[in-house]
Amino acid sequence: MNGSTVLIAAAAAFLLATGATGVLGRLALLWDITDRPGGHKAHAQPVPYLGGVAIVLGTTLPIVVLAGFDDRQCIAIILAATAVAVLGLIDDLSPSSLHVRLTVETMAAGGVVLSGVEASITGGWLDGPITALWIIVITNSFNLLDNMDGSLGAIATVSAACLAATASLQGKSTLALLLVTLALASLGFLRHNWAPARVFMGDAGSLFIGFVMASSAALLVTGTSAETGIAGLILPTFVAIVDTGVVLVSRKRAGRPLLSGGTDHLSHRLRHLGLSTRLTALTLAAVAAVAGTLGLLSALRWTPVLTLTIATVGVAFVLIGLAQRVHVYSSALRPNHPSKIRERR
Repeated sequence: MNGSTVLIAAAAAFLLATGATGVLGRLALLWDITDRPGGHKAHAQPVPYLGGVAIVLGTTLPIVVLAGFDDRQCIAIILAATAVAVLGLIDDLSPSSLHVRLTVETMAAGGVVLSGVEASITGGWLDGPITALWIIVITNSFNLLDNMDGSLGAIATVSAACLAATASLQGKSTLALLLVTLALASLGFLRHNWAPARVFMGDAGSLFIGFVMASSAALLVTGTSAETGIAGLILPTFVAIVDTGVVLVSRKRAGRPLLSGGTDHLSHRLRHLGLSTRLTALTLAAVAAVAGTLGLLSALRWTPVLTLTIATVGVAFVLIGLAQRVHVYSSALRPNHPSKIRERR
């Protein structure tokens, strides 16, 4: 795919997402589709959702128009991710049960696996179920990562861009274009979501981003060695993995429900250390950029893959351990909705 096509797709994704976010944000206020203040939320006024719908439109429309439906695996990812985004939109309007969410996500992940996306971990039939489980877990990890102004939008922009470069190097031009449009759509949305946020992406956006990232990473390591597969899955999603690990470990240690809400994510811990909301988002994006760049270097074979994989897992455990030293719990903290952490800032 030539450079002009990529530039057109990138520009279209950015303009469509930033324009649609403004329009949909105003409609969300009119229709009262908002995140209201209360509980652990820091915003004082209702903030509209539907920014995620703009991300979906900015990502999918340019790729469908410019690339068509020739790449079966990419189309499977787009269709499944859109279905998950619809699930998220329904959840934004009226929270659904965890059972319903997992059922839809399992069907979507299964569809992607059936299209031929299987991360090479064991080299056998287990790769299919492992890939589906991976997609589901990472999708929800990105969902939980959307807990502070600008954080997920910034992380998605740099992570998708790094993964797009990896896809381009591997000759997967349609996937590279999909990831480019995701990166630019996230950037377009970020114009409205940068602190103080005027629009939230909601579950529709965070689930869509997580599903596309997880599925794309799995596609890029399909047919590779086990160590390459592990590195290729972990590095593009490093921040989401560490954040989920931090939350699960801290809640387990504190005897708190694992799936309930709480201001105990990486972003909240960085705020406790004195970082501003904007600097917190930039810090998380910088970590995602480093991890994504290492993934790109791994794809180029410029770094020993096995050594990089071991080092990445080790760093993740260290960061999860260090984060436990930042105390974020108080006796006043109570769990929120069990299927989605909705606290902000």
